[in-house]
Amino acid sequence: MSIGQYSDSASLPPSKEHVDPGDTDPDAEFGGLAARKQLERKLVRKLDLRMSILVLIYILNYVDRNNAGKSAARSRGLVADLHLTDQQFATLLSILYVGYIIMQIPSNMFLNFTGKPSLYLSACMAVWGVMSALTGITTNFTGAVLTRFFLGFVEAAFFPGALFLISKWFRTEIGFRTAILYCGNIVSNAFGALLASGILGGMNNVLGHAAWRWLFYLEGSLTVFVAICAIFILPDFPSTTKWLSDDERRLALRRMEEDAGVGDQKETEQGGLTYGLYLAVTDWTVWWFVMAMNAIVISLSFNAYFPTLSATLGYNPTVSLLLVAPPFVFAVIVAFCLSRHSDCKQERFYHIIGSWIVGIIGFIIAISTMNTAARYVSLFLMAQTRAVCVAIINGFSQLGNVAGSYIWPSSWGPTYRFSYGICIASGGTAIIMVWVFKQHLISLNKKLEREEQEKGIKEKGFRYLL
Repeated sequence: MSIGQYSDSASLPPSKEHVDPGDTDPDAEFGGLAARKQLERKLVRKLDLRMSILVLIYILNYVDRNNAGKSAARSRGLVADLHLTDQQFATLLSILYVGYIIMQIPSNMFLNFTGKPSLYLSACMAVWGVMSALTGITTNFTGAVLTRFFLGFVEAAFFPGALFLISKWFRTEIGFRTAILYCGNIVSNAFGALLASGILGGMNNVLGHAAWRWLFYLEGSLTVFVAICAIFILPDFPSTTKWLSDDERRLALRRMEEDAGVGDQKETEQGGLTYGLYLAVTDWTVWWFVMAMNAIVISLSFNAYFPTLSATLGYNPTVSLLLVAPPFVFAVIVAFCLSRHSDCKQERFYHIIGSWIVGIIGFIIAISTMNTAARYVSLFLMAQTRAVCVAIINGFSQLGNVAGSYIWPSSWGPTYRFSYGICIASGGTAIIMVWVFKQHLISLNKKLEREEQEKGIKEKGFRYLL
C-alpha cells in the first residue's frame, strides 16, 4: 500500500500452534485444510452479517440522491416554492454529479490512507444526511444548488469505497456480494417511492412546513441515524479490524495474499501508481468503455423522472408514487436471476444487450401509445433495463447523468416522445459499442490460442469472457 500508512501485512501475534518450517502444508497453521475451511466459513458468515448494512446504506444513498427529482419535484411543491424553471430544475439534478465526479478518486485514496472504513464511510454518510436535510430549508435556486453539489461531493465516497472494502475481504465470493450490493440501488427506487408517498401524503403543512420539506428532513435524519449505527457495525481492513480473533485475522490476510497478483504483476507491481495511471489513460478500450457507459447512463436517465412518467398514467399523486414501486421490485428479481445465470453460463454479451433491447422495446411502447396499461408495462421494461446495467458506473460515466438530467423538460410531456427517442438512440449506441468491444475480445482470444499452438501448449489457458 504505497500511499497509505496501513498495510495488510501488519505484524500479528504468533500462531497458537508451532508450525515446522519444513512443513509444506500451507494450511498447517490453521490445523489443516478441513479446519481452515471451517474457520473460513465462520469468517465469511461474520463478514456477511456485518457488511449487510452496506445494502441499507446504498438504499439511503440513492434515496437521498433522488428525492429532489423523484418525489418532491414538480407536482409536490419544490419547483413552485423555489420558483424554478425547467432548466434550473434540470441543473438542480445534474449538479450533484459534478461533485460526485470530482470526489470519487480522491475519496478512495483517502480511505486507503486512513485504513478505517467504518469511521470514514460512516462520517461521509452522516454528512450527506445533514446536507440532504438542509435541502429542506432552502428558499431559492442558489441554496438548493449548493446543497445538491455538496451532497454529491460527500456521497461520492460510498459506492467506490464500498467496493474497495468488499475487495479487501472477499475472494471468489466478491461477484455475488457486489451484485447484492447493487440490488440496493434498484430497491431504493421502490423504497424511496413508498417512503415518499407516506410523507408527502400526510405531512403537508405540519408545523407550517410543506410536505416536500418534511421529505428532506425525515430522510436526512434517517440517514444520520443509520450512519451512527454503521460506525459500530462496519469492518475496517483485515489488519485494522479489532473484533477478529488472531486466527481469523491471519486467515483474512492469507486469503488476500492468495488472491493478489493473479496474472497482472507486471502492471500492478512495476512502475508504481503513475505507471498504472499511464496504462489506463493510454488504453483505448478504457475510453471506449467510458463512452459506452455514458450512452447507456443517458438511456437510464428516466430513473430520476420515474414519478413524473408514472403520473402520465392519470392517477392522483399518491397513487402515482405507489405505482413506482412494482417495476423496481420486478427489476431486482430480474437483476438477481440474470446475474446468476450469466455467472453459471460464463457469458456476458447476450445477457447485457438482451436486457437493453427489452428496455428499448419499453421506450417504443411509451412513444407509441397513451394507453394506461401499455404505458405501465413499458415502465416495467424500462426498470428491467436499469437492473442489468453494469454495477461499476463510476467516474466519467456519471457525465451521462449530467446530460440525462436535461432531456426530460415538462414541455415534452405528457408523451415525452423526444425524451424516449433520445433514450432509444443512446441505448442503440451502447449496444453497437459493446458489440464492437466483443469483436475486439474475440480477436484477442484467437491471438492467445495461436500463441499456445505455436508453443505446443495443449492445455487451454486464459481467455477473455465474452
